[in-house]
Amino acid sequence: MSVAVRPARSHRDVGAFIDLPFRLHAGTPWVPPLKLERRLFLSRRFGTYAKRIDYELLIAEREGRVVGRVSAHVDHAYNKHHEERRGWFGFFECEDDAEAARALLDAAAAWLRERGMERMDGPADFTMNDESGIVIEGHDLEPMIRQPWHPRYYQPLVEAAGMEKVVDLYMWALDISDREQMLPILPELAADARDKHGVTIRRMTRRRLRKDLDVFAEIYNRAWRRNFGFVPYEKEDLDQYGLELQLAFDEDWFMIAEVGDEPVAIAITIPDLNQVLRTMHGKLLPLGWWRYLRRSKRITRVRVGFLGVKPKFQHTGAAAALYVEHFETSARHARIKGGEMGWILETNRAMNRGMEAMNGRIVKRYRVYGREL
Repeated sequence: MSVAVRPARSHRDVGAFIDLPFRLHAGTPWVPPLKLERRLFLSRRFGTYAKRIDYELLIAEREGRVVGRVSAHVDHAYNKHHEERRGWFGFFECEDDAEAARALLDAAAAWLRERGMERMDGPADFTMNDESGIVIEGHDLEPMIRQPWHPRYYQPLVEAAGMEKVVDLYMWALDISDREQMLPILPELAADARDKHGVTIRRMTRRRLRKDLDVFAEIYNRAWRRNFGFVPYEKEDLDQYGLELQLAFDEDWFMIAEVGDEPVAIAITIPDLNQVLRTMHGKLLPLGWWRYLRRSKRITRVRVGFLGVKPKFQHTGAAAALYVEHFETSARHARIKGGEMGWILETNRAMNRGMEAMNGRIVKRYRVYGREL
């Protein structure tokens, strides 16, 4: 029987869209998300990106059974900032079925073409700051928070459907429990940052988290502007991001570097909530909420999601100071001794050299694909 692709708009169809990876990836390193959270994230009324993104959720069926899914979406904020007509696909999941994969990606491309887009890249769920890329290395490793996981057959499946490599994203594993792991130059640069440039580090607090996110946006919008997929944070984005971060906030790991009263660099490091989500099986009830509230007893690793410096302060060693502070924090911490940093673009030589200086190693690679429309 041939594959039929159609929009998933009803409550039932969106449920099928959400449920597919639970069936495809049972018994793998994949970590089930909370189904309620996915419902809200994909909601056209309450979703994180509902106001700035137009999208369609698509499912592929064979003989009435869902065999694949994908989204097609237009990020108006991205296209306005870059003066492009780029569309995206995301949330790609599929059985090992070349016909279904091609049908899904062709349907996403057709939806974008109808809306005047000239190119399709992805996957990005819905942005590059959420789960993005196809896993091409690290299939045997459990994903950390907001990292995708895919079986090995996804890469050839996507490439056989006519998608070509755009860029690879790296995740670096770090053991931050031992300062001896660092190259000597890092503590020296951190000391110079403090003594010569007056760099100090303070922790964010839950009470003023939203205010500090304005600082984050100022630094992010300067330091990340050349990154692939960059979109500047606006007030509405920060309001939503602040609500999401409240669920993962840990004062030990949210840091701002300052020179005098001016914020010059930032690090937002998230405890790996996937270690808790794995035990919840996608559900809050009957005991999922209890496990989540007791998450501090389960989490042993962190993900450094954002670490950046304002361009005019990159000579101060502020980044080195933040790197070293992660080692110092781990030394004081009873449980968390390591984690991962990224994603980092394969073309970002400065950050990748920094990871090498911390004795990190690349453990996961995600590939972003694209094609002209």
